[in-house]
Amino acid sequence: MTAPAAADVTSALQAKFPSATSRPSVDHPAFNVPMSEAKTVLQWLRDEQGFDFMNDVTGIDWAEGASPRFTTVWHLYSTTGHLYIRVAADNADDENPVAPSVVDLWPAANWHERECWDLMGIKFDGHPDLRRILMWEGYPHHPLRKEFPLAGIETELPDLEVAAETQAKAIAAPMAGGPFVASSKGEMNLTEAEPRAKDESWNEKKPKPHAD
Repeated sequence: MTAPAAADVTSALQAKFPSATSRPSVDHPAFNVPMSEAKTVLQWLRDEQGFDFMNDVTGIDWAEGASPRFTTVWHLYSTTGHLYIRVAADNADDENPVAPSVVDLWPAANWHERECWDLMGIKFDGHPDLRRILMWEGYPHHPLRKEFPLAGIETELPDLEVAAETQAKAIAAPMAGGPFVASSKGEMNLTEAEPRAKDESWNEKKPKPHAD
């Protein structure tokens, strides 16, 4: 199937799903949809609009106190129409966010959903094997949540026998020049949204000083 142009996808999607609303974006067409319709919308984009490649599944943490706190985001690509599209849905539960798995639609979503669960704490209902992918099973935190310190949290080792024998722990990393801050505007993929240090002695715009 050949995917239509971006304008055609936009009009077709909003005609088919009146609850879909345009989402601010500086690059590709993007939409907000209710979580209850997210999988139906995604399948329609695959079957009727030619978005045959699941490029990424990720999440946004709008920080503690925000409600909805988490948004799940799917990035699709059409290999025939050469067009990207982004679909986002707010998670209803701020403490235990859940989104539908789309592994049955795009097997490539498998690892993306495991990563999003591991680092952001968003569960994917229907995933065939939702194990952590970077941190160990039983790790009590989700490191990409806003309240998680960039230096990490001192934690017991995953193997209790090794931890008992060595008395070692996974220790927090020392920070140089922290704490880090991000844009207070709540904007993603816009200007100055990436974390940066308040007390940088050097960065991309200011060369690192020589040791001498």
